[in-house]
Amino acid sequence: MRTGLVARKLGMTRIFRDDGTHVPVTVLHLDQVQVVDTRTEEKDGYTAVQLGWGKAKVKNVTKPNKGHFARAKVEPKAKLVEFRVAADALLEPGATLSAAHFLVGQKVDVTATTKGKGFAGAMKRWNFGGLEASHGVSISHRSHGSTGNRQDPGKTFKNKKMAGHLGDERVTTQNLEVAAVDVEKGLLMLRGAVPGAKGAFVLVRDAVKRKRPADVPYPAALLEAAAAG
Repeated sequence: MRTGLVARKLGMTRIFRDDGTHVPVTVLHLDQVQVVDTRTEEKDGYTAVQLGWGKAKVKNVTKPNKGHFARAKVEPKAKLVEFRVAADALLEPGATLSAAHFLVGQKVDVTATTKGKGFAGAMKRWNFGGLEASHGVSISHRSHGSTGNRQDPGKTFKNKKMAGHLGDERVTTQNLEVAAVDVEKGLLMLRGAVPGAKGAFVLVRDAVKRKRPADVPYPAALLEAAAAG
């Protein structure tokens, strides 16, 4: 198991294939994604790498985090995330990851926080059909109807699908296809929609339900290695 990447969602567009067909894609931006710290089995009880995205103003960084970034010899980061990895996939602090970490055609899983939509009714939140448009229904056409039974059990069960808060939750979309990669600009384009609003941070990993391609860079694709090559 190798590390994933943290990126910022720029929005959606489309790209054209050689045969003229177009593919809707979500564009993700990698901005100086560097390894800030590592977790080892001996010290922490598990193995993982901590990645940082972008740059943060020094005045906005807390004193403990300033020391944390100084030890790794990296500039303060705007976002920190952690990925569990295998023991042989640990990376050195300061290493910069490349968009070539994923291959075109590879399947990936994307995790992000969805758009918050506030308080929503049962039809919008759970795709309920609503009540009839006529035949005695008055005013309550978009209501969810009965919430329970009669005297027995005499209550509404927990987790009953009702109106309430919609969105603003952490979700994972699985098996998205990598449509294009731009290493120079640090762009990753995934076919289809990705959860989250524009500007949101997303985590991209190798798909857990698909076999990882044999020719992917392991343990990671680094910008330093690409420049040296």
